[in-house]
Amino acid sequence: MNQKLISWTIIFALVLTWGSSFILIKRGLEHFSATEVGALRVVITFLSLLPFAIRAIPKVSKKDFVWLGTSGIVGSLIPAFLFSIAQTGIDSATAGLLNSLTPLFTLVIGYLLFGLSTGPRNILGVIVGLIGAIGLINVSGGNAFGFNLKYASLIILATIFYAINVNLIKAKLKHISSLNITSLTFFVAGLVAVVILTGTTDALPKLIHEPGALTGLFYIAILAMVGTAGAMIAFNYLIKISSPIFASSVTYLIPLVAMAWGFSDGEYFSVWHLVWTMMILGGVILVNSKRTKAAALK
Repeated sequence: MNQKLISWTIIFALVLTWGSSFILIKRGLEHFSATEVGALRVVITFLSLLPFAIRAIPKVSKKDFVWLGTSGIVGSLIPAFLFSIAQTGIDSATAGLLNSLTPLFTLVIGYLLFGLSTGPRNILGVIVGLIGAIGLINVSGGNAFGFNLKYASLIILATIFYAINVNLIKAKLKHISSLNITSLTFFVAGLVAVVILTGTTDALPKLIHEPGALTGLFYIAILAMVGTAGAMIAFNYLIKISSPIFASSVTYLIPLVAMAWGFSDGEYFSVWHLVWTMMILGGVILVNSKRTKAAALK
């Protein structure tokens, strides 16, 4: 199959999968705390990929394993908790909208840390996108700016971690298969998450004593196995066969799916959401309007 067609097929599959992840987080939060949802998500992903990780460990060097561990912490563990905590203060649609900042930060991080060249239009795109994000924060949930900033900033921080991870994988781990990258990053992240889950939360007792908790676990399990394990294998492969900017552009369309789920679930929506969303999308279009080159990433 044509590589370009494969890339676009993966993009649209990821849009549907990750666009639905925010509503699954919301459902999980109905039965578990934010820390429990984040930990369970990573632990279930870790367990589902463990057989592949065990098989892959002897195949990678110590140096690669360090980069894989860094990728697991930065790109999977920390964002999982940030998104869960953020959605205790903003709705799932707004979380999905803010996630579209990932390509902007991918460009900025790529330029600052990985030698990705850029132009005036790309810089303008960053500025326009950030203005749109600030406006979106202001209207999210119909609440005051100061209240939402606390939670929306966690999503923005998560997108920065995602951006670092996308560039890191392209620069340091391109020679490793996407399955091995995913399984080994979650091997490291999962071990940390197991400690957090068993040592600092009441998730396991809830599963035993609270019948409703099994429903929450069901949603988190779907999120982990489909929206995290399966999707990350596809995403890591996309990074390897395309560019960091193109791969992160999956978040351009994720907000549409997230908003559809949120609106169907009765979440607050106004015309200003659409206005600021269009500004964010305009920003990311400008970011991707001129082909970028990165000698350090080739």
